[in-house]
Amino acid sequence: MSIAPYLASPMPVVRRMLMLAGVKPGEIVYDLGCGDGRIVITAAKEFGAYAVGIEIRKDLALKAMKAVEEAGLTDRVKIINANLFDVDISDADVVTLYLTTSANLKVKPKLERELKPGARVVSHEYEIPGWTPVLIDEFTEDSRYRFLTHRIWLYRR
Repeated sequence: MSIAPYLASPMPVVRRMLMLAGVKPGEIVYDLGCGDGRIVITAAKEFGAYAVGIEIRKDLALKAMKAVEEAGLTDRVKIINANLFDVDISDADVVTLYLTTSANLKVKPKLERELKPGARVVSHEYEIPGWTPVLIDEFTEDSRYRFLTHRIWLYRR
């Protein structure tokens, strides 16, 4: 059962999230609820990271796997069709989220238990209750359209 509805982050937001998290070549990025795989593919292709997408919905996981293959990134990106609570993320340098605030609250104990000191967590639109962000970025995709404003929350463990 999914803890949040599927809604893809727009590509300008994906790039901004990874940039704000300071993703470096060789780091490991996890996307919890990876949907079509756009964040993990971008992390590998544009930032030189190794990336793991976890997606509970089989149809979306298959779509993400196909996109990884088409991008020629099977050596750098892995998609896992599983419940994110069943996957060990302790090797993550960066974790990306586009869940809801209530879903972030459910994921918080896992992040606190498994993430190493210094790991960064970047969340599109929703905060992690009880955590103090390093940065809250108000990001407008296109200045002509105010309704395209997004909030990105950056945390460091």
